[in-house]
Amino acid sequence: MFAKAQELDSIESYIDSPEKLKKLYRRVLFVVCLSQIFGGAGLAAGVTVGALLAQQMLGTDAYAGVPVALLTLGSAAAAFIIGKLSQRYGRRTGLSTGFIVGGLGAVGVVIAAMVNSVILLFASLLIYGAGTSANLQARYAGTDLANKKQRATAISTTMVMTTFGAVAGPNLVEVMGEFASLIGVPSLAGPFILSAAAFILAGLVLFIMLRPDPLTIANKIEAYKLVHEPINKTEIADKAINKRGLMVGAMVMVLTQIVMVAIMTMTPVHMKHHGHDLADVGIVIGFHIGAMYLPSLITGVLADKVGRTAMSIASGITLLFAGLLAAFAPGNSMILLIIALTLLGLGWNFGLISGTAQIVDSTEPSTRAKTQGALDVFIALAGASGGALSGMVVANTSYATLSLSGGLLSLILIPAVIWSRRAKT
Repeated sequence: MFAKAQELDSIESYIDSPEKLKKLYRRVLFVVCLSQIFGGAGLAAGVTVGALLAQQMLGTDAYAGVPVALLTLGSAAAAFIIGKLSQRYGRRTGLSTGFIVGGLGAVGVVIAAMVNSVILLFASLLIYGAGTSANLQARYAGTDLANKKQRATAISTTMVMTTFGAVAGPNLVEVMGEFASLIGVPSLAGPFILSAAAFILAGLVLFIMLRPDPLTIANKIEAYKLVHEPINKTEIADKAINKRGLMVGAMVMVLTQIVMVAIMTMTPVHMKHHGHDLADVGIVIGFHIGAMYLPSLITGVLADKVGRTAMSIASGITLLFAGLLAAFAPGNSMILLIIALTLLGLGWNFGLISGTAQIVDSTEPSTRAKTQGALDVFIALAGASGGALSGMVVANTSYATLSLSGGLLSLILIPAVIWSRRAKT
Protein backbone atom coordinates (compact mmCIF):
# COMPACT_ATOMS: atom_id res chain seq x y z
CA MET A 1 0.00 0.00 0.00
CA PHE A 2 2.82 2.35 0.95
CA ALA A 3 4.69 1.43 -2.28
CA LYS A 4 1.62 2.28 -4.39
CA ALA A 5 1.20 5.63 -2.65
CA GLN A 6 4.88 6.38 -3.18
CA GLU A 7 4.59 5.45 -6.86
CA LEU A 8 1.55 7.74 -7.27
CA ASP A 9 3.47 10.60 -5.64
CA SER A 10 6.32 9.97 -8.11
CA ILE A 11 3.97 10.17 -11.12
CA GLU A 12 2.32 13.31 -9.72
CA SER A 13 5.74 14.88 -9.33
CA TYR A 14 6.37 14.48 -13.09
CA ILE A 15 2.95 15.95 -13.88
CA ASP A 16 3.33 18.82 -11.44
CA SER A 17 6.90 19.58 -12.48
CA PRO A 18 7.39 19.97 -16.26
CA GLU A 19 11.05 20.67 -15.53
CA LYS A 20 11.48 17.27 -13.86
CA LEU A 21 9.76 15.53 -16.79
CA LYS A 22 11.95 17.46 -19.25
CA LYS A 23 15.05 16.38 -17.34
CA LEU A 24 13.97 12.73 -17.51
CA TYR A 25 13.21 13.11 -21.24
CA ARG A 26 16.74 14.45 -21.84
CA ARG A 27 18.29 11.61 -19.83
CA VAL A 28 16.32 8.98 -21.76
CA LEU A 29 17.39 10.57 -25.03
CA PHE A 30 21.05 10.48 -23.93
CA VAL A 31 20.92 6.79 -22.98
CA VAL A 32 19.14 5.78 -26.18
CA CYS A 33 21.63 7.81 -28.25
CA LEU A 34 24.54 6.11 -26.50
CA SER A 35 23.12 2.69 -27.31
CA GLN A 36 22.60 3.74 -30.92
CA ILE A 37 26.29 4.46 -31.42
CA PHE A 38 27.01 0.79 -30.75
CA GLY A 39 23.85 -0.39 -32.50
CA GLY A 40 24.78 1.50 -35.67
CA ALA A 41 28.13 -0.29 -35.85
CA GLY A 42 26.27 -3.60 -35.51
CA LEU A 43 24.29 -2.89 -38.68
CA ALA A 44 27.38 -2.71 -40.87
CA ALA A 45 28.08 -6.40 -41.46
CA GLY A 46 24.72 -7.53 -42.76
CA VAL A 47 24.41 -4.54 -45.05
CA THR A 48 27.95 -4.49 -46.39
CA VAL A 49 29.08 -8.10 -46.75
CA GLY A 50 25.99 -10.26 -46.20
CA ALA A 51 25.31 -10.59 -49.93
CA LEU A 52 28.99 -11.20 -50.71
CA LEU A 53 29.26 -13.92 -48.04
CA ALA A 54 26.21 -15.71 -49.46
CA GLN A 55 27.56 -15.36 -52.98
CA GLN A 56 30.87 -16.90 -51.89
CA MET A 57 29.26 -19.81 -50.02
CA LEU A 58 26.55 -20.54 -52.61
CA GLY A 59 28.57 -19.81 -55.75
CA THR A 60 25.79 -17.84 -57.49
CA ASP A 61 24.40 -14.30 -57.67
CA ALA A 62 20.77 -15.43 -57.86
CA TYR A 63 20.52 -15.84 -54.08
CA ALA A 64 22.81 -12.97 -53.09
CA GLY A 65 19.78 -11.07 -51.81
CA VAL A 66 18.79 -13.90 -49.44
CA PRO A 67 20.96 -12.75 -46.47
CA VAL A 68 19.33 -9.32 -46.34
CA ALA A 69 15.94 -10.97 -46.84
CA LEU A 70 16.59 -13.34 -43.93
CA LEU A 71 17.89 -10.74 -41.54
CA THR A 72 14.94 -8.49 -42.35
CA LEU A 73 12.57 -11.47 -41.92
CA GLY A 74 14.19 -12.07 -38.54
CA SER A 75 13.81 -8.38 -37.88
CA ALA A 76 10.08 -8.68 -38.63
CA ALA A 77 9.58 -11.47 -36.10
CA ALA A 78 11.73 -9.63 -33.57
CA ALA A 79 9.80 -6.37 -34.09
CA PHE A 80 6.59 -8.06 -32.98
CA ILE A 81 8.25 -9.68 -29.95
CA ILE A 82 10.15 -6.51 -28.95
CA GLY A 83 6.92 -4.49 -29.24
CA LYS A 84 5.07 -6.95 -26.99
CA LEU A 85 7.91 -7.09 -24.45
CA SER A 86 8.19 -3.29 -24.43
CA GLN A 87 4.46 -2.81 -23.91
CA ARG A 88 4.36 -5.26 -21.02
CA TYR A 89 7.74 -4.73 -19.35
CA GLY A 90 9.01 -1.42 -20.75
CA ARG A 91 11.43 -0.26 -23.44
CA ARG A 92 14.44 -1.31 -21.36
CA THR A 93 13.53 -5.01 -21.41
CA GLY A 94 12.32 -5.11 -25.01
CA LEU A 95 15.21 -3.25 -26.62
CA SER A 96 18.05 -4.77 -24.58
CA THR A 97 16.74 -8.28 -25.31
CA GLY A 98 16.61 -7.53 -29.05
CA PHE A 99 20.17 -6.21 -29.17
CA ILE A 100 21.69 -9.08 -27.18
CA VAL A 101 19.88 -11.74 -29.22
CA GLY A 102 21.07 -9.99 -32.40
CA GLY A 103 24.64 -10.13 -31.10
CA LEU A 104 24.33 -13.87 -30.58
CA GLY A 105 23.06 -14.19 -34.15
CA ALA A 106 26.19 -12.43 -35.40
CA VAL A 107 28.32 -14.96 -33.47
CA GLY A 108 26.39 -17.71 -35.26
CA VAL A 109 27.20 -16.19 -38.68
CA VAL A 110 30.92 -16.24 -37.85
CA ILE A 111 30.72 -19.91 -36.83
CA ALA A 112 28.73 -20.74 -39.99
CA ALA A 113 31.44 -19.18 -42.16
CA MET A 114 34.13 -21.11 -40.31
CA VAL A 115 32.41 -24.50 -40.80
CA ASN A 116 31.00 -23.54 -44.25
CA SER A 117 27.42 -24.33 -43.21
CA VAL A 118 24.79 -22.54 -45.33
CA ILE A 119 21.97 -23.78 -43.07
CA LEU A 120 23.64 -22.33 -39.96
CA LEU A 121 24.37 -19.12 -41.89
CA PHE A 122 20.70 -18.64 -42.80
CA ALA A 123 19.47 -19.52 -39.29
CA SER A 124 21.98 -17.13 -37.71
CA LEU A 125 21.01 -14.30 -40.07
CA LEU A 126 17.40 -14.68 -38.92
CA ILE A 127 18.53 -14.26 -35.31
CA TYR A 128 20.89 -11.42 -36.25
CA GLY A 129 17.82 -9.56 -37.50
CA ALA A 130 16.74 -9.02 -33.88
CA GLY A 131 19.58 -6.53 -33.45
CA THR A 132 18.51 -4.65 -36.56
CA SER A 133 14.94 -4.50 -35.25
CA ALA A 134 16.04 -3.27 -31.82
CA ASN A 135 18.19 -0.61 -33.46
CA LEU A 136 15.22 0.64 -35.48
CA GLN A 137 12.69 0.46 -32.62
CA ALA A 138 14.98 2.43 -30.32
CA ARG A 139 13.87 5.54 -32.20
CA TYR A 140 10.46 5.20 -30.53
CA ALA A 141 11.94 5.22 -27.02
CA GLY A 142 13.08 8.81 -27.42
CA THR A 143 9.51 9.93 -28.20
CA ASP A 144 7.70 8.40 -25.21
CA LEU A 145 8.12 11.51 -23.08
CA ALA A 146 8.24 14.07 -25.92
CA ASN A 147 5.38 16.44 -26.72
CA LYS A 148 3.92 16.59 -30.25
CA LYS A 149 6.24 19.43 -31.37
CA GLN A 150 9.34 17.52 -30.20
CA ARG A 151 8.62 14.06 -31.59
CA ALA A 152 10.25 14.21 -35.02
CA THR A 153 13.24 15.99 -33.49
CA ALA A 154 13.51 13.29 -30.81
CA ILE A 155 13.39 10.57 -33.48
CA SER A 156 16.05 12.34 -35.51
CA THR A 157 18.32 12.93 -32.51
CA THR A 158 18.27 9.20 -31.79
CA MET A 159 18.92 8.31 -35.41
CA VAL A 160 21.75 10.76 -35.96
CA MET A 161 23.72 9.11 -33.17
CA THR A 162 23.47 5.86 -35.11
CA THR A 163 25.63 7.57 -37.72
CA PHE A 164 28.79 7.34 -35.65
CA GLY A 165 28.68 3.55 -35.61
CA ALA A 166 26.89 3.05 -38.91
CA VAL A 167 29.45 5.03 -40.93
CA ALA A 168 32.45 3.66 -39.07
CA GLY A 169 31.23 0.06 -39.46
CA PRO A 170 31.42 -0.27 -43.28
CA ASN A 171 34.79 1.48 -43.31
CA LEU A 172 36.09 -1.12 -40.86
CA VAL A 173 35.08 -3.96 -43.19
CA GLU A 174 38.59 -4.40 -44.64
CA VAL A 175 40.26 -4.07 -41.23
CA MET A 176 37.88 -6.62 -39.67
CA GLY A 177 38.43 -8.90 -42.67
CA GLU A 178 42.20 -8.80 -42.09
CA PHE A 179 41.68 -9.40 -38.36
CA ALA A 180 39.43 -12.38 -39.11
CA SER A 181 42.04 -13.88 -41.44
CA LEU A 182 44.68 -13.56 -38.71
CA ILE A 183 42.59 -15.60 -36.27
CA GLY A 184 41.60 -18.23 -38.85
CA VAL A 185 38.13 -16.92 -39.71
CA PRO A 186 37.03 -16.28 -43.35
CA SER A 187 37.61 -12.59 -44.11
CA LEU A 188 33.99 -11.88 -45.12
CA ALA A 189 32.85 -13.03 -41.68
CA GLY A 190 35.14 -10.48 -39.98
CA PRO A 191 32.58 -7.64 -39.89
CA PHE A 192 30.14 -9.92 -38.05
CA ILE A 193 32.65 -10.12 -35.18
CA LEU A 194 32.29 -6.34 -34.88
CA SER A 195 28.49 -6.68 -35.07
CA ALA A 196 28.40 -9.22 -32.25
CA ALA A 197 30.36 -6.98 -29.88
CA ALA A 198 28.46 -3.83 -30.90
CA PHE A 199 24.95 -5.27 -30.51
CA ILE A 200 25.72 -6.84 -27.14
CA LEU A 201 27.22 -3.57 -25.85
CA ALA A 202 24.15 -1.64 -27.04
CA GLY A 203 21.90 -4.06 -25.16
CA LEU A 204 23.93 -3.76 -21.96
CA VAL A 205 23.85 0.06 -22.10
CA LEU A 206 20.05 0.04 -22.26
CA PHE A 207 19.62 -2.69 -19.65
CA ILE A 208 21.85 -0.92 -17.13
CA MET A 209 21.09 2.74 -17.78
CA LEU A 210 17.49 3.08 -19.07
CA ARG A 211 15.92 3.65 -15.64
CA PRO A 212 13.21 4.73 -14.99
CA ASP A 213 11.65 3.29 -18.13
CA PRO A 214 10.20 6.05 -20.37
CA LEU A 215 7.24 4.04 -21.67
CA THR A 216 6.28 2.94 -18.16
CA ILE A 217 6.31 6.57 -17.00
CA ALA A 218 4.32 7.69 -20.08
CA ASN A 219 1.71 4.98 -19.47
CA LYS A 220 1.29 5.97 -15.84
CA ILE A 221 1.02 9.66 -16.67
CA GLU A 222 -1.67 8.88 -19.26
CA ALA A 223 -3.60 6.72 -16.75
CA TYR A 224 -3.38 9.48 -14.13
CA LYS A 225 -4.67 12.09 -16.57
CA LEU A 226 -7.61 9.90 -17.61
CA VAL A 227 -8.75 9.81 -14.00
CA HIS A 228 -7.98 13.39 -12.99
CA GLU A 229 -8.39 15.44 -16.19
CA PRO A 230 -11.46 15.68 -18.48
CA ILE A 231 -11.07 14.75 -22.15
CA ASN A 232 -11.76 17.74 -24.43
CA LYS A 233 -13.33 17.71 -27.90
CA THR A 234 -9.98 18.23 -29.64
CA GLU A 235 -8.58 15.02 -28.14
CA ILE A 236 -11.68 13.09 -29.26
CA ALA A 237 -11.30 14.45 -32.81
CA ASP A 238 -7.60 13.55 -32.83
CA LYS A 239 -8.38 9.94 -31.89
CA ALA A 240 -10.90 9.72 -34.72
CA ILE A 241 -8.20 10.33 -37.35
CA ASN A 242 -5.60 8.07 -35.75
CA LYS A 243 -6.38 5.06 -37.96
CA ARG A 244 -5.81 7.07 -41.13
CA GLY A 245 -2.58 8.47 -39.70
CA LEU A 246 -1.36 4.97 -38.85
CA MET A 247 -2.14 3.71 -42.35
CA VAL A 248 -0.38 6.56 -44.15
CA GLY A 249 2.62 6.55 -41.80
CA ALA A 250 3.01 2.81 -42.30
CA MET A 251 2.70 3.14 -46.10
CA VAL A 252 5.43 5.78 -46.20
CA MET A 253 7.83 3.63 -44.16
CA VAL A 254 7.03 0.39 -46.02
CA LEU A 255 7.57 1.84 -49.50
CA THR A 256 10.80 3.62 -48.56
CA GLN A 257 12.07 0.40 -46.96
CA ILE A 258 11.34 -1.72 -50.06
CA VAL A 259 13.07 0.71 -52.42
CA MET A 260 16.06 1.32 -50.17
CA VAL A 261 16.75 -2.34 -49.29
CA ALA A 262 16.32 -3.61 -52.86
CA ILE A 263 18.81 -1.19 -54.42
CA MET A 264 21.25 -1.24 -51.49
CA THR A 265 21.37 -5.05 -51.34
CA MET A 266 22.56 -5.54 -54.90
CA THR A 267 24.93 -2.57 -55.06
CA PRO A 268 27.92 -4.49 -53.58
CA VAL A 269 27.38 -7.33 -56.09
CA HIS A 270 26.99 -4.82 -58.94
CA MET A 271 30.22 -3.12 -57.89
CA LYS A 272 32.10 -6.40 -57.68
CA HIS A 273 31.08 -7.23 -61.25
CA HIS A 274 32.64 -3.92 -62.36
CA GLY A 275 35.99 -4.54 -60.69
CA HIS A 276 35.55 -2.73 -57.38
CA ASP A 277 37.18 -4.26 -54.29
CA LEU A 278 35.84 -4.61 -50.75
CA ALA A 279 37.30 -1.26 -49.70
CA ASP A 280 35.36 0.50 -52.50
CA VAL A 281 32.16 -1.26 -51.41
CA GLY A 282 32.78 -0.11 -47.83
CA ILE A 283 33.17 3.51 -48.95
CA VAL A 284 29.95 3.52 -51.01
CA ILE A 285 27.91 1.79 -48.30
CA GLY A 286 29.48 4.11 -45.72
CA PHE A 287 28.20 7.15 -47.60
CA HIS A 288 24.83 5.45 -47.99
CA ILE A 289 24.44 4.68 -44.29
CA GLY A 290 25.74 8.13 -43.39
CA ALA A 291 22.97 9.64 -45.53
CA MET A 292 20.45 7.36 -43.84
CA TYR A 293 21.22 8.79 -40.42
CA LEU A 294 23.42 11.92 -40.46
CA PRO A 295 20.80 14.36 -41.88
CA SER A 296 18.35 13.28 -39.18
CA LEU A 297 18.68 16.37 -36.99
CA ILE A 298 17.69 18.64 -39.87
CA THR A 299 15.01 16.22 -41.10
CA GLY A 300 13.43 16.03 -37.65
CA VAL A 301 13.27 19.80 -37.27
CA LEU A 302 11.77 20.12 -40.76
CA ALA A 303 9.17 17.42 -40.02
CA ASP A 304 8.17 19.30 -36.86
CA LYS A 305 8.17 22.71 -38.56
CA VAL A 306 6.95 22.20 -42.15
CA GLY A 307 5.03 19.01 -41.50
CA ARG A 308 5.06 15.25 -42.01
CA THR A 309 3.35 15.51 -45.43
CA ALA A 310 6.01 17.74 -47.00
CA MET A 311 8.84 15.49 -45.85
CA SER A 312 7.07 12.35 -47.11
CA ILE A 313 6.72 13.93 -50.56
CA ALA A 314 10.40 14.91 -50.42
CA SER A 315 11.19 11.26 -49.68
CA GLY A 316 9.43 10.03 -52.81
CA ILE A 317 11.15 12.58 -55.06
CA THR A 318 14.61 11.90 -53.60
CA LEU A 319 14.23 8.12 -53.98
CA LEU A 320 13.17 8.64 -57.61
CA PHE A 321 16.38 10.54 -58.38
CA ALA A 322 18.42 7.90 -56.52
CA GLY A 323 16.91 5.12 -58.62
CA LEU A 324 17.43 7.00 -61.89
CA LEU A 325 21.07 7.78 -61.11
CA ALA A 326 21.84 4.23 -59.93
CA ALA A 327 20.21 2.86 -63.10
CA PHE A 328 22.09 5.02 -65.59
CA ALA A 329 25.44 5.59 -63.83
CA PRO A 330 28.41 3.65 -65.32
CA GLY A 331 29.25 0.71 -63.07
CA ASN A 332 32.90 1.75 -62.81
CA SER A 333 32.09 5.30 -61.61
CA MET A 334 32.68 5.50 -57.86
CA ILE A 335 31.53 9.15 -57.70
CA LEU A 336 28.14 8.54 -59.34
CA LEU A 337 27.54 5.39 -57.27
CA ILE A 338 28.32 7.34 -54.10
CA ILE A 339 25.88 10.10 -55.11
CA ALA A 340 23.16 7.57 -56.03
CA LEU A 341 23.50 5.62 -52.79
CA THR A 342 23.70 8.85 -50.78
CA LEU A 343 20.39 10.01 -52.31
CA LEU A 344 18.95 6.56 -51.58
CA GLY A 345 19.88 6.89 -47.91
CA LEU A 346 18.58 10.47 -47.76
CA GLY A 347 15.21 9.52 -49.27
CA TRP A 348 14.88 6.69 -46.76
CA ASN A 349 15.73 9.13 -43.94
CA PHE A 350 12.99 11.56 -45.01
CA GLY A 351 10.44 8.75 -45.23
CA LEU A 352 11.34 6.99 -41.99
CA ILE A 353 11.32 10.12 -39.83
CA SER A 354 8.13 11.62 -41.29
CA GLY A 355 6.38 8.23 -41.21
CA THR A 356 7.53 7.44 -37.68
CA ALA A 357 6.41 10.86 -36.42
CA GLN A 358 2.98 10.25 -37.92
CA ILE A 359 2.79 6.85 -36.22
CA VAL A 360 3.69 8.35 -32.84
CA ASP A 361 1.14 11.15 -33.38
CA SER A 362 -1.51 8.50 -34.01
CA THR A 363 -0.93 6.24 -30.97
CA GLU A 364 -1.53 6.46 -27.24
CA PRO A 365 1.04 5.29 -24.65
CA SER A 366 -1.25 2.47 -23.48
CA THR A 367 -1.02 0.73 -26.88
CA ARG A 368 1.94 2.52 -28.45
CA ALA A 369 4.74 -0.05 -28.19
CA LYS A 370 2.75 -3.06 -29.43
CA THR A 371 1.27 -0.99 -32.28
CA GLN A 372 4.72 0.28 -33.25
CA GLY A 373 6.12 -3.25 -33.05
CA ALA A 374 3.32 -4.60 -35.27
CA LEU A 375 3.91 -1.86 -37.85
CA ASP A 376 7.65 -2.50 -37.81
CA VAL A 377 6.83 -6.11 -38.70
CA PHE A 378 5.38 -4.87 -42.00
CA ILE A 379 8.38 -2.59 -42.52
CA ALA A 380 10.78 -5.48 -41.95
CA LEU A 381 8.75 -7.79 -44.22
CA ALA A 382 8.89 -5.09 -46.87
CA GLY A 383 12.66 -5.05 -46.52
CA ALA A 384 12.75 -8.86 -46.70
CA SER A 385 10.72 -8.80 -49.91
CA GLY A 386 12.94 -6.11 -51.40
CA GLY A 387 16.09 -8.02 -50.47
CA ALA A 388 14.85 -11.40 -51.74
CA LEU A 389 13.45 -10.09 -55.02
CA SER A 390 16.41 -7.84 -55.75
CA GLY A 391 18.77 -10.75 -56.48
CA MET A 392 16.23 -12.44 -58.73
CA VAL A 393 15.50 -9.22 -60.62
CA VAL A 394 19.18 -8.53 -61.24
CA ALA A 395 19.90 -12.16 -62.19
CA ASN A 396 17.10 -12.16 -64.77
CA THR A 397 17.34 -8.54 -65.99
CA SER A 398 19.91 -6.06 -64.65
CA TYR A 399 20.87 -3.78 -61.79
CA ALA A 400 19.65 -0.84 -63.90
CA THR A 401 16.16 -2.37 -64.18
CA LEU A 402 16.05 -2.93 -60.43
CA SER A 403 17.11 0.64 -59.65
CA LEU A 404 14.74 2.21 -62.17
CA SER A 405 11.80 0.15 -60.89
CA GLY A 406 12.57 1.16 -57.31
CA GLY A 407 12.72 4.83 -58.19
CA LEU A 408 9.37 4.72 -59.98
CA LEU A 409 7.75 2.77 -57.13
CA SER A 410 8.65 5.54 -54.68
CA LEU A 411 6.37 7.96 -56.53
CA ILE A 412 3.35 6.21 -54.97
CA LEU A 413 4.18 8.13 -51.78
CA ILE A 414 3.08 11.45 -53.23
CA PRO A 415 -0.62 10.72 -53.92
CA ALA A 416 -0.85 8.70 -50.68
CA VAL A 417 0.22 11.54 -48.39
CA ILE A 418 -1.76 14.15 -50.34
CA TRP A 419 -4.87 12.00 -49.90
CA SER A 420 -4.18 11.82 -46.18
CA ARG A 421 -3.86 15.58 -45.89
CA ARG A 422 -7.11 16.23 -47.78
CA ALA A 423 -8.93 13.74 -45.61
CA LYS A 424 -7.96 15.69 -42.48
CA THR A 425 -9.09 19.10 -43.80
